[in-house]
Amino acid sequence: MTCFFVTPMITCDRCKTENLDGSQYCDECGAPLRPNGRPNPVQKRPVPGGNGNHAPSPNPHPEFAGRVSAGLSFSALHSAPKPHARLVIEKGRSTGKQFMLSDVEAQIGRWDADGGIFPDVDLDTDDPEAKVSRRHARITLSNGQYFLEDLGSTNGTFINRGKRLPPGQRQALCDGDEIIVGKTFLRFHIVK
Repeated sequence: MTCFFVTPMITCDRCKTENLDGSQYCDECGAPLRPNGRPNPVQKRPVPGGNGNHAPSPNPHPEFAGRVSAGLSFSALHSAPKPHARLVIEKGRSTGKQFMLSDVEAQIGRWDADGGIFPDVDLDTDDPEAKVSRRHARITLSNGQYFLEDLGSTNGTFINRGKRLPPGQRQALCDGDEIIVGKTFLRFHIVK
């Protein structure tokens, strides 16, 4: 007979490959893996000589052993920050695709595993002409105000079709603003 135990897995947001829980980078594409509070898919592995019953491992997250007694709850360890803003693609083949922003800083660009570039807003598959730079722009949240900054991109960053943003200079960003990076049109929304 065969017994099974459950191994927690982390699914890569980029390529959807399942990786062992605790992995920092995807085995398939090299993208960084972030615990984000979503339930991880599980994979059942047979245990030789088992009786065929399915049983979870005694501690599905051994990396957290001992931390609960330090004042952290198990649920707090798995809760991801709530999104506070989002970007929505407005034109092209990916119209309607959304990127949720939950950190105080979000990099916009195109993914490059060899160069170690893993932007929060990855437009690699949404930018067939490669007009978005690898490190194109950054959105920051500081004291309740959002800012957009061009990071020295080749094809520029624009807000509401105004002048090209000078690299390194932050520009205030408001709810409903249009952001153009390369030839990709995005709409910025504050999540309420």
